[in-house]
Amino acid sequence: MTKSTIALLLLACTLPARADYGNHARTPELLARLSSQFAFDTKQLDWVRQSLAGAQRLPQLVEREQKAPEKTETWTQYARRIDDDRIRHGAELLRTQRAYLARAEAEYGVPPAVIAGILGIETRYGRITGSVRVLDALATQGFDHPTRHAFFLAELAEFFAFCRDFGFEPAQPQGSYAGAMGAAQFMPSNYRRLAVDFDGDGRRDLWTLADAIGSIGRYLTQYDRTRAWRRGEPLVVRAQLADAPPDGVPVNGRNVTHTVAALESLGVKAATTLPPQTQVGLIELTLDGGGREYWLALPNFYSVMSYNPRVFYGMAVAQLAQRIEQAYAAAREETSI
Repeated sequence: MTKSTIALLLLACTLPARADYGNHARTPELLARLSSQFAFDTKQLDWVRQSLAGAQRLPQLVEREQKAPEKTETWTQYARRIDDDRIRHGAELLRTQRAYLARAEAEYGVPPAVIAGILGIETRYGRITGSVRVLDALATQGFDHPTRHAFFLAELAEFFAFCRDFGFEPAQPQGSYAGAMGAAQFMPSNYRRLAVDFDGDGRRDLWTLADAIGSIGRYLTQYDRTRAWRRGEPLVVRAQLADAPPDGVPVNGRNVTHTVAALESLGVKAATTLPPQTQVGLIELTLDGGGREYWLALPNFYSVMSYNPRVFYGMAVAQLAQRIEQAYAAAREETSI
């Protein structure tokens, strides 16, 4: 085999492959869903088939989903996202978008720094929204993912409904390896259900900061009513305990488990005074070198986790929001001197 032949083979392996998902074994399931749930007619279903025929298989996206940083990094590694650049730009966002952030807080109760924290972790405030065609991402994940294909196939159906209703050709929108879109990184189902037109231009455009800000506020209050944002409450406070967590106390769960009073009776205390009946969960962060730190997560922490169900994500948003708020306050103090 010549060197040129080997080079061509290697190049072929790196290029995206046309999969003709229009004839995939799961395509009838997708079309039936579009017909029954979204009232797609015959012409629209043909449009879907043609779009699927042009989709590209990108198997590396499945690997990226399976090895997402929230699943594979240590807390010390993940916490590097709370960097000076994000803090500085987050404080700048609080200044430049203060009208929209104030309106979001008034309507939904979510503080500006928390919305900024989510935007900072998700897309660096809209600067990095993803360069993968959403069609390719969701087709690959929906048809080829070994364990989560049902979820992604449902999102692929939502994506076609999104394109029809919002006036996009399926090959147009770009997003993440999982099919999330815009500065707020909404999956298609959440985009259709929860995105808002916050700047009043007649479009729900999550690639604009104004609409992303309002939509994040709405998401945290309406995505999961059992974990809806609670106005005026914090996300986390430091916990104090003498040793390892007591037996029977879940660690790093997805919702509150105890009251402050109940945990205090077990030897777990809040470093900040909280009402005894406040509901909390216990967070444990393992640090590089073997150390551990503990936090009490309040309901608003789990509201943020409804955005991404990983403790590291929730902690990164919470700590970035705090640092942004501090930087913004310091900048205002300097300008007032």
